[in-house]
Parts: sequence; C-alpha cells; structure tokens
Amino acid sequence: MNKLKAVCVYCGSNFNGDIHLRNAIKKLAEILVEEDIKLVYGGGSVGVMGLLANDVLELGGQVTGVIPQFLMDKEVGHKGITEMIITENMHQRKQKMADLSDGFVILPGGFGTLEEFFEVLTWLQLGLHNKPIGVLNVGGFYDPLFAQMELMVQSKFLKPANRDLVFNEADANILIDKMDHFSAVPDEVWYKERDLI
Repeated sequence: MNKLKAVCVYCGSNFNGDIHLRNAIKKLAEILVEEDIKLVYGGGSVGVMGLLANDVLELGGQVTGVIPQFLMDKEVGHKGITEMIITENMHQRKQKMADLSDGFVILPGGFGTLEEFFEVLTWLQLGLHNKPIGVLNVGGFYDPLFAQMELMVQSKFLKPANRDLVFNEADANILIDKMDHFSAVPDEVWYKERDLI
C-alpha cells in the first residue's frame, strides 16, 4: 500500500524549454496520479510549477497550491487547481506546504527552489520531521550540487549520514519508490539507526 498521500514539489517559476525536463515533468505527473498522491506546490501558473500542476490536473489528479497574498496580487497564482491556500507571507507558505506533505521532490529551479530544498533538508537533519526528500536530477542538473555536498563531507563540515538523507535519481519511478520505502520506516527505528545532527 502506498505510504505517500501528498508530495510537495519544489521547482522553478521559469521553464527553459528543455524537452528532457518537459518529459520528466509529464512522467512525474503520471506517477503522482497513478499512485493517488496529491501534488502540493507553490501555487504558480507559470514555469515548471505551472506545467506540473496542469499535467496533474489534466490526468485527473489533485493539486493544492500554497501562495502568499503578494504573489496572488501579481496574478501569478493558478486559477484552476483543486485547492488554493493563500498565506500572509513566504514563511507561512513554506510551513504550510511542509505540513500538508508526506515528502518532498525537487525539480530544476533557481534560488527559491534551492532555499526550500535546503530548509526542509536541514529540518530533517535536525529531526524536526521524518519525511523523505528526493531530487529528480534531470539531465544531471543537480550534479554540481551533489559534488558540493561531497566536498562538504570531505572537508568535515557534513556527516556522510546527513549527505545520504537525500535521494538523487534521474528516474521519477525509482525516486518515488525510494521515498515510499523511506516513509514506511517507523520514526523510532529511523532515528535510532542514524546519528544525524
């Protein structure tokens, strides 16, 4: 039985036109709908965010957007999703997205995507949640980031156990399967096996 009921996807508000990324977005949407996993995302109608939301909706899936009022005022909020939650600010937005989700997937994006990724990753390291985090590493986009993590380990600023908290996969099927397995491990077992902080 599937353990993930809702997955938060962090991704760009821009789209660079890359066909491999476009196909990866479609595939992720298919898997979410097939597995009856709700999409939770930043509520935007543009870029990778908008493409993913539209793909999930077109396949009959459920989409919850979370967006701060100032971005709604700029008319970048998606008007056709299942549910839209409007927050007062970015901090509330991020907390709400995390609260609504059983796991996190990172697609290509910019500063905002990385900021959200590292925040939930730090929360996991500190034991503030026990939700899987997976990078859908399309076309090696995040290879330099994982190389930087390896350098952090080599330089003794990061424990190998903390680096290994993140799933790094180019295939959405494999990524969601690994995240599902992670979710099935009881919290007390998971934390006992790791010296994370």
